[in-house]
Amino acid sequence: MSDMRSDKVFIFAGRATENLARRVAEIYGIPLGNSTVFQYADGEFQPSYEETIRGGIVFIIQSTLPPTDNLFELLMMIDAAKRASAQKIVAVIPYYGFARQDRKDKPHVPIASKLIADMISVAGVDRVITMDLHADQIQAFFNVPLDHLFGSSIFMPYIREKFDIEDVMFASPDMGGSKRAGLYAKTLNNSFVICYKHRNKPNEIGEMRLIGDVEGKHVILLDDIIDTGTTICKAAGIIKASGAKSVRAMITHPVLSGNAIEKVEASELEELVVTDTIPLKRESSKIHVLSCDWLLAEAIRRVVNYESLDNLYETTLHRKGIIRRMNDLKD
Repeated sequence: MSDMRSDKVFIFAGRATENLARRVAEIYGIPLGNSTVFQYADGEFQPSYEETIRGGIVFIIQSTLPPTDNLFELLMMIDAAKRASAQKIVAVIPYYGFARQDRKDKPHVPIASKLIADMISVAGVDRVITMDLHADQIQAFFNVPLDHLFGSSIFMPYIREKFDIEDVMFASPDMGGSKRAGLYAKTLNNSFVICYKHRNKPNEIGEMRLIGDVEGKHVILLDDIIDTGTTICKAAGIIKASGAKSVRAMITHPVLSGNAIEKVEASELEELVVTDTIPLKRESSKIHVLSCDWLLAEAIRRVVNYESLDNLYETTLHRKGIIRRMNDLKD
């Protein structure tokens, strides 16, 4: 990766995403920073930087997936970097946990994503880089600049490589994701359908029905998070029963709680394509992982060099050698 200032740039890993961080550092062109976490007998832990970071630009890569130790480890690493006199501290949070708690949907509940944004800001971070937030308004919860990356930068080139676009149709598993499906459809000059669902309670679907015609199409379901897998697998079954040739899903964050992987394997999905913002609990023949390592490395390079992140999708396409520029897709 060219045009980078590496003399005072450090990339460190939290334990939740260490392998991803190591690849990001390699692509950026520097070794992964040397840090350790001392574990106390009572369960407490203490991160420590094992090299001088005084005056440096420090990037800390850590997804805040459960358990909450991952979030607290990030906060402590930010605090330690501040106390070690880092010039600038950037939290790179590939998966921002608690993002589904972005509003009061009933009385007497917290807005956890706002609380966590405040905690990260107060800890001493100067900037945040994250990817496919569950709700756009979370960007406004932070009191520091935030760069919001999109999984579409990874998925769209994969779609262009693998499919004849004319035979593809996009689908949203719920009304809330229609904006995402519409963006894919507009960018790739295609159409989309929506699955309408009604939840009885969190992680439990009461009913679902398809809005639109999928007859003879290769359908790609799009979402930001797959948790229990119930919604996606049920949507895949309804779409396949409605005459689709095949059904796939492309989802940024593979939370995959409980027996979600088993549900995917038993479903009508031919393939579940995810990124590595969260490490998979186990491999599956139906799950294909596309790494976001180069995307994060490019974002870091641009932050260091004070460059815009607006055209990262174009950079993806040029890197893959697939399409000329975004405007060409709209012609």
